[in-house]
Amino acid sequence: MFLRTSSGLRRMSSWLRGNCLNRLRWIALLVVALGGAIVFYLFAVPQLLRLRFRAGLSWYDLGAQGLGPDRNYVSFDQESPIVEITPPGAQCDPRYTFLAPRGDSVAHPGPMILDSAGELVWTKWNWGTTQDFKLQRYKGEDFLTYWQGDTDDNYGRGLWYMLDSSYNQRYVVSPVGLYDGDLHDFHITANDTALLMIYDPIVVDLTSVGGPEAGWLYDGVFQEVDLETGELLFQWRASDHYSLSDSYDPIGNTGTGRTSGYDYCHINSVDKDDQGRYLVSMRHLHTIACIDGTTGEVSWSLGGKRNDFTDASDGAATDFAWQHDARWRGPNRLSLFDNAAYTNDHPDAVSRGMIVDLDMNAQQATLAQSYNHPQGMMAVSQGNLQVLDTGNVLVGWGHSAAYTEFSPEGEVVCNVHFGASAFFTFGRVVSYRAFKFDWVGHPTSTPDTALTPESVFVSWNGATEVAAWRVEAWDGESVSNMTFSAVDQVTRSGFETEIYLVPEVTSFFQLRAIHANGDSLGVTELLQRLPASAAGGSSRTGHSWAMWTIVIIALGCLVCGVYFAVYRRRRRRSRSVGPYQLVAHKDEDEDEHHRLPL
Repeated sequence: MFLRTSSGLRRMSSWLRGNCLNRLRWIALLVVALGGAIVFYLFAVPQLLRLRFRAGLSWYDLGAQGLGPDRNYVSFDQESPIVEITPPGAQCDPRYTFLAPRGDSVAHPGPMILDSAGELVWTKWNWGTTQDFKLQRYKGEDFLTYWQGDTDDNYGRGLWYMLDSSYNQRYVVSPVGLYDGDLHDFHITANDTALLMIYDPIVVDLTSVGGPEAGWLYDGVFQEVDLETGELLFQWRASDHYSLSDSYDPIGNTGTGRTSGYDYCHINSVDKDDQGRYLVSMRHLHTIACIDGTTGEVSWSLGGKRNDFTDASDGAATDFAWQHDARWRGPNRLSLFDNAAYTNDHPDAVSRGMIVDLDMNAQQATLAQSYNHPQGMMAVSQGNLQVLDTGNVLVGWGHSAAYTEFSPEGEVVCNVHFGASAFFTFGRVVSYRAFKFDWVGHPTSTPDTALTPESVFVSWNGATEVAAWRVEAWDGESVSNMTFSAVDQVTRSGFETEIYLVPEVTSFFQLRAIHANGDSLGVTELLQRLPASAAGGSSRTGHSWAMWTIVIIALGCLVCGVYFAVYRRRRRRSRSVGPYQLVAHKDEDEDEHHRLPL
């Protein structure tokens, strides 16, 4: 009897210990789950709320091809975006698109030209940041212009570059005085002068807005400069006309140092009309101002705290915020890009392009037309609006990797994405502005090629006039004075063309770029056909094998992982009853030694 009681006590004690351990495990699991929920709420939820999921998104917009899909080339060592064009049968303007993609999903940021189908035409990998890439005319000649520099001090510090039709750098422009050129705008006027932008760090009293008494302010400045002589023709400074209290941007912890100045104004575009009036956009003031070209005085302010106009459109003409790219469109008409937000804390904000008419006698503003993205786009920064000579309007969505062409009435005729729209708020791919221009490029470089035993890949960065590639094979007669004859001609297909070599190409050959009128535009370096047994094969085949190798290894790891997970689970179950086995209850008259634990 004593042995049975002792055995029962041990079993009871063991049960209690096990029960306590189970409770402690549950408590530990609850603590871990609670901690995980708190971390998820604090860090994951804000990121999830930034996602822009909505009905009707394509697989492209959902990121199935990546946040910034791109295509690689065999003969060229840079890449270009894979674009999505909607709606089906879109009637896109046939001219070239000018962008400057950058962001964490862009491997080689810099200026870029695409054709209307999204095919690469020209690109240049630049150090630092490249912005405001466009075509401008100077002395009757077309130039590619852009700003290049760094933003390490929270404002642009760089120069403006001008490239000719051969992509050679002809001019480098800087402000007059001891200033750095700002990234936002570089505008060549009809008089061959340039409007330049500057962010000037100065020391001022910031106590009125909660800053230090001797604080740092980023003052918005623009200059008009004669490009030929370098003469300063005009200079204007925002702090001479607008006070700190006019700003909508809270000072926060800025203003304490030269590299963390208070950007109360944030000037981001300057235009000039044939009457000599300047049109200035100041993002943090929510204001577009007309500046007298002689006195420098503010003639009027549209929007913001000093708005001089009544709104005939129930607020729609003057309620813009954090705007970009204000341009004259006539004596009393202007356009702008209304960002409507400057952070992702306003998920309901919708950006738009705007054209506004001004009645100067009645001091009244009317919204003539609004241009809205079909997905209700929000661009927290950057963006522009270009009125094409067809009457259509192109809107670049800045921080959101898209540009859209509208009819004059605001209907979408062509919508292009070069990033997954569900993730636009993360800024993985952006372009400060987007433009459409005619362009003829004649690069002085030789075409790029890559050989395989069966074919040759050829591309020519920036060449816009190539219609076909002519294959010219060596006749085999003289090594010292090689002569070639045409054996094949292939129509150019996009940026890179793969040409399968005909049997007549047995050793040395070259490729000649042919214009649509039959003229020769350029020729590759001397090439030699690879033997059929050449190791490595084509780069495309190598990429394919690499892809399949990765897929097979991944599937093998997955199968092994599932197998070992199931195996360990089965072993755990087989051991879950512990070292003591349950036995049938014995009657009291049984031999006592049968009750002893084994």
